[in-house]
Amino acid sequence: MARVSVLGAGSWGTALSILLHENGHDVTLWSIMEEEVNMLIKERENKQKLPGIEIPDEIIITNNIEEAITDKSILVMAVPSKFVRNTAKLMKEYVSSDQVIVNVAKGLEDETLYTLVEVINDEMPDNKVAVLSGPSHAEEVSRKIPTTCVAGCTDENTAKIIQDLFMNTNFRVYTSTDVVGIEMGGALKNVIALAAGISDGIGYGDNAKAAIMTRGIAEISRLGVAMGANVQTFNGLSGIGDLIVTCTSMHSRNRRAGILIGKGYSLDKALEEVKMVVEGVFTAKAALDLANKYNVEMPIIKKVNEVLFTGKDTKKAVEELMIRDKKIEY
Repeated sequence: MARVSVLGAGSWGTALSILLHENGHDVTLWSIMEEEVNMLIKERENKQKLPGIEIPDEIIITNNIEEAITDKSILVMAVPSKFVRNTAKLMKEYVSSDQVIVNVAKGLEDETLYTLVEVINDEMPDNKVAVLSGPSHAEEVSRKIPTTCVAGCTDENTAKIIQDLFMNTNFRVYTSTDVVGIEMGGALKNVIALAAGISDGIGYGDNAKAAIMTRGIAEISRLGVAMGANVQTFNGLSGIGDLIVTCTSMHSRNRRAGILIGKGYSLDKALEEVKMVVEGVFTAKAALDLANKYNVEMPIIKKVNEVLFTGKDTKKAVEELMIRDKKIEY
């Protein structure tokens, strides 16, 4: 049995807390919001973000960061990407160097263009930091629907520790040492899912979505490899696997936001309608900046940025993608 804290009580943090408890671990669930903590303690259910899923009484719920961190062996960071650095700043006063930190959020830091593991390492350089990623909607994991993910760490033994921590009959975990590839696949698929949703919202069909997904993974792979990732990672769970589920499921908040934008909603109105963090919006600019930094062509991500932030007409963006210079596929 491990003593584990999950930092972030959204749908994913809550689902993972329940999974870890069911695996026999001693689990604490932390949120910075006192109101949210009080609600979860009273209701033992996250009615807005994960309705119908009971939080076992044995899971300790707190907004005390020192309580959440002290005497734990594993710290799982499940806050949205834009809050990772601030949460790490809160944590580092209490964290010891022997504690393993696992990032389960997906995104990039806009200001530095860091992956989230790099952000955590920047604040807590003495700790081993791992990542857990893959096609894994919280709504399904919490209902014990079979799911497969990958645990990544540059230290292979740490990746195996994370594999053992999470794996059970409903949640299969593979290991990898390609942290950059895992993180870039998880972050950039959200931007491609926005494009897939926009296509659905416009009213285009399966052909268009298949094109977006296929050319999208090509863009993600090009940038990832330029940053030092293994191209095979993008053929796996945190690459094409996560891309498929995020581009096709209505559980996907990125796809849902894209659908609304494709129907003519403004970005602000779409985000208001989804009512949850849409990570692709926060990642899109950083992805384009990285493409420019590494001199990598990413036309879909470029057009998503234009639609989101410059008011580009969605159909015009698609037309411009279609009439680009002729290319060979490989």
